[in-house]
Order: sequence, then structure tokens, then C-alpha cells
Amino acid sequence: MLTVRGLKGGYGGKLIVDGVDLDVAAGEIVTVIGQNGAGKSTILKSIFNMAPVRQGEVALDGKDIFSVSPYQMLTVGLAYIPQHHSVFPKLTIAENLRMGGYLLNDAALLQKRVTKVEGMFPILAQRRSEYAASLSGGEQRMLEVARTLIMDPKVIMLDEPSIGLAPKMVDLVFSTARRLAEAGKAILMVEQNVKAALLASDRGYVLELGQVRITDDAKALIADERVSRLYMGIRN
Repeated sequence: MLTVRGLKGGYGGKLIVDGVDLDVAAGEIVTVIGQNGAGKSTILKSIFNMAPVRQGEVALDGKDIFSVSPYQMLTVGLAYIPQHHSVFPKLTIAENLRMGGYLLNDAALLQKRVTKVEGMFPILAQRRSEYAASLSGGEQRMLEVARTLIMDPKVIMLDEPSIGLAPKMVDLVFSTARRLAEAGKAILMVEQNVKAALLASDRGYVLELGQVRITDDAKALIADERVSRLYMGIRN
């Protein structure tokens, strides 16, 4: 589904990501972990054409999308949900969802997709007339995901989706990611909450200084002494 080869990315002429290869298949959750400054978020921004310094190859279903503008990425099937909340707080939940279809010119199709998404997230349907600012942090994250689904992307990239959330909301975010994968979406996450993310994932990549050092099944990474010691605070 999503194929990345030799990806380099950075800012101000400085490379942060230096030659990353990764793949995400339909129905799969893949998580990139690493210490602060390793380049996790820069990978997503580089894939999405939001890093000023970029080299490499990015393909979706075998089609080159490296030069597609961020504005048009949703039209080719790639969605990106940034780390910081991006809801429109002074718009209602219903208005936020409709904003997700800003590239759709078919009003009937837009309404059909809004109805489908509301069926997936009943709390958003129940509170559709309320302002997005009234939602909790976890509920706002759900609104961001739901809004992204209006364009029916093939691949969804999540940047630190659990940041700042209560444990119950963290579980909800990762269970939602799993539900999307089961529906056939390809999910690429970067996360600091390593154990929770890997428990929800199929595979993982360990990033150090902008390069992939380890890649394995998620369960194997959880059991890996190096990963547990460096990223989960576990000592043997």
C-alpha cells in the first residue's frame, strides 16, 4: 500500500531523517518508535511533502506520490493527522465533519459519508450541534479521525495520537486505529507511548538519529531487551 524508499528529510538545510525505508500494507498498523529528536515526526512530514528538505521515493499502491502537494494528498488516498489538535473549536462537530469533505463537489456523497462516519462514532452524532471546543482531548482526536475519513483515505498517518490523553482515552485511540485497520486502512503511527502503541500494532520500526535500526513484528519488539530497556523503562 504505502512504500517509502531512501527517504531523507529535514529543515534549514539540515537532514533529520537520513535514508529511511518502510512499508505499510492494507489492514496493518505500523508504529515508528524512538527517542525525542530521532526524527519520527519528520518522517511523516517528509512523506506528506511538508518538510522543506526532501529526497527519496514515496509510492501509494505502486504510484509515485513524492511530488504531490500536501493539499492534494487526500485526493490520492493519503491522510495525515498532526500531533497537535487540529479541530475547528468554534465550529460545531457537524461543521467540522463537513470540513473534512472540502475537496468533494458532490453534496449527496458528502452527506452519505458524514452519515457513515457518525455511525462509526456515535458520540459525535449525539453531539453534532455542539462546538468542537466542548469535547475532551480524546474526543477531539476522534473528531479528527472521523473528519479525515470523509475523504475515504487508503492510508492514515497519526503523529503522537495519544499525547496528553488520559489512559482511558489512549485505549480508545488505539482501539479506533485497530478498527480502521480491520476495515482495510493502512495505519502508520509515530508514538512515545511505546508499549501501548506496539500492543495495538502489527509491526514496528525503531528509529535512531534519523535511521531505522530495528524492524520486527510488534510482539517481538515488545519482548526485545534493547527496546524494553531504552523505550519502555524496563530493566532485566
